[in-house]
Formats: sequence, structure tokens, C-alpha cells
Amino acid sequence: MQTKLHRWAAADPGRRFDDLFNLVYDPAFLMAAWERVRGNKGGHTPGVDGEIPRRVPSDQVPVVLAGIRRMVKTGQLEPVMVREKSIPKANGKVRRLGIPTMTDRIVQAALKLVLEPIFEAGFYPSSYGFRPRRRAQDAIEEIHHFASASLSYEWVFEADITACFDEIDHTALMGRVRERVSDKRVLGLIRAFLKAGVLSEDGVHRDTVTGTPQGGILSPLLANIALSGLDWHFQNKWEALGTNSQRQQHRRKGGATMKLIRYADDFVVLVKGSRAHAESLWEEVATVLAPIGLRLSAEKTKLTHIDEGFDFLGWHIQRHQKKGTQGQTRVYTYASKKSLASIITKLRGLTRRTAHLTLAELIRRVNPVLRGWCTYFQHGVSNRTFGYVDHYMFWRIYGWLRKRHPKLSARTVKRRYLPGWEIRADGIELFRPRAILITRYRYRGSRIPTPWTDTATA
Repeated sequence: MQTKLHRWAAADPGRRFDDLFNLVYDPAFLMAAWERVRGNKGGHTPGVDGEIPRRVPSDQVPVVLAGIRRMVKTGQLEPVMVREKSIPKANGKVRRLGIPTMTDRIVQAALKLVLEPIFEAGFYPSSYGFRPRRRAQDAIEEIHHFASASLSYEWVFEADITACFDEIDHTALMGRVRERVSDKRVLGLIRAFLKAGVLSEDGVHRDTVTGTPQGGILSPLLANIALSGLDWHFQNKWEALGTNSQRQQHRRKGGATMKLIRYADDFVVLVKGSRAHAESLWEEVATVLAPIGLRLSAEKTKLTHIDEGFDFLGWHIQRHQKKGTQGQTRVYTYASKKSLASIITKLRGLTRRTAHLTLAELIRRVNPVLRGWCTYFQHGVSNRTFGYVDHYMFWRIYGWLRKRHPKLSARTVKRRYLPGWEIRADGIELFRPRAILITRYRYRGSRIPTPWTDTATA
């Protein structure tokens, strides 16, 4: 059914779907929604109802879903306020998540299953965040592609939207949803989730006049729908210039070409032209964002030259001279200093002296963190960085062993726990970042398939 919805939406960009509500409470959609809710990280977290999806007995699932289906079908479902939870950010501030009840999460997941194939058909290739089969590495590789010598986009407009998820205008958002959906019951359900309200951590109930709760399953899709106007603006500018040769002629006459790369509410605009062209983006982007209730952060939005380098999605991207050459430059992607500091802090916390922890248990804790971080950065210039993390982790655990066994000599600790200078226990070996093979990520551009494309591959 999702494949059909996607195909119909792609075949007719102006089509508005008017009979979707029955799919929201369809048993197959609800079961798929349940599996997603139970399987994601939030499956351990309760909303204001106190229900934790992971703790629902398997024999009770059909009963729970039948009750939800009945409420949605009869129009009795009334979304409940979300539970606010503050998550510390690296910069010292906090990110406020809104955690819906278990029932609301299941219905939101079903809504997303119905709506995502429709809206994906109209989303632009420049958008990567919270979209199926698209990764942050795709966004980084597109920046690398356009900033490299063959294209040489040199100016970078680094944009930061102030409280994007909190300030999206509901009227503007619903207007964009109506461009593809005319089913009033679906529209009413989306509006009800937007207006459900928030129960703050100090027990105060707040109405949600704007925004979509960050933490809700439907929120990332709604944010992409709201920000698709920004994608359209720059895609339209790009296409209006015509072919590649026409764009080159435009630049020779003193014009500029611009390329947007967006990952959710984080985006950059690459500019091939003068600094003045790039500076004009302040007003241009602000004008595009204003109708959906959003604004740029004056403190965090800035203009950078590719030779200075900039950070994006945990990476540092910079052009500089290639070692061993005379004046030959390349664009390089590294793990940013902030990302490196973050993983070191996390590893330090995991390896604090803990009396009840065995070496095998410590390795089980550390390995997924190391492997995940290295997998994310293995497509950049990361050999030295991985070597540093590997060295830090090895000696950190060595120090942990010495403190845990103060009566053992260094030689005994090495012989017992570090045979061959490898750390292993109970058949489990410490993951070594230095062993990761560095590979260049393949730029996929507009060739990224969707899950509903006949020729799609994982």
C-alpha cells in the first residue's frame, strides 16, 4: 500500500489524497506502527500515562491495538499532552523533548506510515535528515562534491534556526500538509497532536500554540514538510539558471550559483560567487523562513570560506594544501574537535572506577560506543584520529585495571589481562579503532532510492 501511495504521489505532483483515514486504523498499519514504537529507543520511556511499550506482554498486544483501532475509527481518540524531558546538550544548554503516551505514539507511527510515502515523492534531493535510506554521510559527501576543485563552491553560509521544532507555525504547516492531503479526518488528527499541550517537568501544563514536540514520532516528518519550502526556494533558483553551461555563463556575467544541503533543521548554503552574494543570504533565507514562523539565530549563523573550514553534523570540512605537493589543494573531511572531545568524555565516563564491574562487562559497555563512533567517521580523513582514540582507550582501561587491582604489579596486570597487548576477557575483545578501514563514501546525489521505488536497494 505504501508503494502504491508513493507511486500515485510521484506520478501526479498536484494530487491531493482524500481517503487515507481508513489506513491509519488498518490492522496491518497499526501492527507495523507498534513494532516501530516498541523497537525504537523510546520504547523504554513512558509518557504521562506511565505506559512503557517494551513492558507490554506479547499476548496483550492484539488487545491494545484493537482498542486503539476502535478509538481511532470512531473518532474517540483524543491526543494527550506530552511529557517534557530535558536532555543536556554539549554546549551546556538543554534540549526539551516531548514524549507522547504509548497510544499516541502508535497512532503517530501509523500516521507516518501513511503520510511519508506521499510526501517523500515531493521532497528534494538536497534534504537528508529523518528521511528513509538517507544518511548524514550523504550530506557531507555532497558538500565535499561541490566544494572540490572541479566545482569550487567556496563560500559557506552556515545557518542555525532558533528553536525550530518549538516555533513552527501551525497554520503554515497545516497549509503545506493540505497541499497533498484533503482527508479532513487525517488533518484533524494531525492538528490534534499539534495542539495536545505539554506537561513540563515541574508539573505545569502548557498549551502548544506553535511547534511540534521534538520527541514525537510524527514531528521529524512534519518539520521536513514545513522546511520543504526552503528546499523548493533554492531548487527553483538552481533550475531557473538552466543547464551547467548556462550557469557558468551566469557566473561569468557576475552572478552566483547556490546549493542548499539540509539535514533536518541544520543546513548550509554553498555559494560559487563573491562574498557579497553569500552575505545577501541573510535576508533571503530569513524571508523564506518567516512565513512558517522560523528565524535565523544571529549568534550562530555565520559566513565562512571553505579555506577557513567549518563544522557540520559532527564533521569539520576544510580545503587546504595537499601534503607533499606545491600549491595543490584538496577538500578534507575530519571528525570535528567537538566530536572528538565528546567521544573522549563519554569513554572517560564509561571507564570510571566501578567496583561491581568486571573487565568483560566494561568491554561490553565500551565496544558499541567505539564501534558506532568509528563507523560514522570511517569515511573521512580519520586514521590519526582513530589512532588517538585507540591509544586513549587502551591506556584508560589499563589504568582502570591497575586501580581495580592495586596489589598486582604492572607485569602481572599485563600478563593476566593484556596478552599480546590486546585487551580481552571471557572471549570478548576490546574493539580497536586503529583497525578500521578508511573508505571514501560514494556520492549518490539524486540517485538515492526510496523504500517504495521498484528498483530500490538497501
